[in-house]
Amino acid sequence: MAEQPARKAPKAREAGVVRTERLTPHMVRVVLGGDGLDGFAADEFTDHYIKLLFGAPGVTYPEPFDMARIREEFPREQWPTTRTYTVRAWDAAQRELTVDFVVHGDEGLAGPWAARARVGDTVRFLGPGGGYAPDPAAAWHLLVGDESALPAIAASLERLPEDAVGHALIEVESPDDEQKVAVPPGVEVRWLHRGGRAVGEALLAAVEGLDFPPGDVHAFVHGEAGFVKDLRRHLRLERQVPRERLSISGYWRLGKTDEDWRAIKRDWNEQVEREQEDPPAAA
Repeated sequence: MAEQPARKAPKAREAGVVRTERLTPHMVRVVLGGDGLDGFAADEFTDHYIKLLFGAPGVTYPEPFDMARIREEFPREQWPTTRTYTVRAWDAAQRELTVDFVVHGDEGLAGPWAARARVGDTVRFLGPGGGYAPDPAAAWHLLVGDESALPAIAASLERLPEDAVGHALIEVESPDDEQKVAVPPGVEVRWLHRGGRAVGEALLAAVEGLDFPPGDVHAFVHGEAGFVKDLRRHLRLERQVPRERLSISGYWRLGKTDEDWRAIKRDWNEQVEREQEDPPAAA
């Protein structure tokens, strides 16, 4: 058997902050530009994402920045930390990349960086990846998520054809966290306010109580992994939504750091599929 070639480290890009905007109390928009975006493309999917790279404190990396070299020469604890964020918009003509960040004060890594970002600051990232775009041939669309999924949901709503039909259910902390999103007249957007309830509780109740329109649905459901798991069960087992018509995953997990969640996410997803795709027979 021929030996498999070693997996190459992805090439990192560098971009500069062009402008920032506080969209809501808990979301900041950062627009990136610069020569490092030459050849970048994020037009195919509406859930395109990039992996931002934050260097370890006190560590200086050799130039030109090379992830393969860093992984070979530096101990793992000195590798850059990654944070995954959705591409809210990509303007190829202006060569501007827009990323929206959920911000909760000094909590986390990328959120505080975005809140402090100033014109001229630079950031490195990998990507883009992605895999979902609303099917224009679907009879109707269902988009569900918390704040972490809002950028992808908004991008998807803007991509829908003018005659599209559907429902978008978005959970945020309070009315102040709602955003204006352009949607076709046949698509209803419902903002659900969490208040003191658990993350996703309002979304689960809303989807369970939703009167599904007839016909083929194309669904996008993302956010905190716990409620996403419950919604997956409802959509697959009770609503009988075909798996191939459902883009669904946990972007994050309550009580887990990003690193901890990424370490168990694959096993978590496999366990969920075993439980929900092949449930045990009733006694």
